[in-house]
Amino acid sequence: MAEIIDLETHTDKRGNLTVIEDVLPFAIQRVFYIYGVDSSERGGHRHHRTIQAAVCIIGECRIYNNDGLNEAVFHLDKPSKCVLLQPSDWHKMYAFSEDAILMVLASEKFDPDDYIFEKYPD
Repeated sequence: MAEIIDLETHTDKRGNLTVIEDVLPFAIQRVFYIYGVDSSERGGHRHHRTIQAAVCIIGECRIYNNDGLNEAVFHLDKPSKCVLLQPSDWHKMYAFSEDAILMVLASEKFDPDDYIFEKYPD
């Protein structure tokens, strides 16, 4: 099941520095980011192999998650919050603020055969 990871953040008078180091259970093979989203939903799939870590580095969005047993909604509203998505997590991203930039770190390179679009049965 997906989970929130609070990323290590150092704050002083100069600002904030958030670190992603030794907290992900995978080596990063791909980085992408989503921005300029209207009222559309993104995602709508799960994977055979890929683990993902999602951070809304600017703005905010929500991630709905269903692992076949449990459902959850994660509100990403600060860049020190990360959602770790397992391959079995069917997810969709939505409710993007106008300025939102959602960065995703993935354990695998893009492979169209890794995607499963069917939702879990109700």
